[in-house]
Amino acid sequence: MHALVAASVLVLAQAPAKPAAWDAAPRTQEYGWMSVATWKKMHADHVARTKKGGVDVVFIGDSITQGWGGAGAPVWKKKYDPLNAANYGIGGDTTREVLYRLNDGVLDGLKPKAVVLMIGTNNFGLAGDSAADVAKGVGAVVESVRKKAPDAKVLVLGIFPRDKAADTGMRKKIAETNEALAKFADGKTVVYLDIGKKFLAADGTLPADVMPDALHLSEKGYGIWADAIDEELQKLLK
Repeated sequence: MHALVAASVLVLAQAPAKPAAWDAAPRTQEYGWMSVATWKKMHADHVARTKKGGVDVVFIGDSITQGWGGAGAPVWKKKYDPLNAANYGIGGDTTREVLYRLNDGVLDGLKPKAVVLMIGTNNFGLAGDSAADVAKGVGAVVESVRKKAPDAKVLVLGIFPRDKAADTGMRKKIAETNEALAKFADGKTVVYLDIGKKFLAADGTLPADVMPDALHLSEKGYGIWADAIDEELQKLLK
């Protein structure tokens, strides 16, 4: 019995540690809604798009950004196709996977004028990271984007609200993280914008017609997003 316990402790001690939120790591977790193989294929497609060039605006993030190709497609066609924009969002990504994708060529050789970054909600929902670690992870992503696309202006968006109710633990974590993200802005090459309140009802709840599952946006939600960043994005493109 003692030997069995000792062996179990040894196995636990030797188990690989979860990469920190600021460490690059590829997707390894299989999900029912996305396999690792699908994730790799999406990343490869993004790299292939980069190699074609001709991208002036990059959106990078998780499923909320990926959704510009789904529920947000009509808004994207109207607002961002004319800006030569590319969507590099992949569902389920945390800062780790985004860092990996940046290291693995997703911006290599590209010379965008602006990069719109919104990442971090999955660090909470899937990885269980603390607010401080999520902020540090987003900071690492911003730094990587600046290295890969030094001439681009970076628009860092505050993590969008989630959960229907206004005063949940998740909402508090997001608010704490966003407070830290605001400090990354220098007003020149990195600009911070928190548009979260634009999605909320007067009582702070998330309307179902904006975020049907209190996380992902509807077409109306994408319209709100586009309108909320339009003025700032236009400034960055000048």
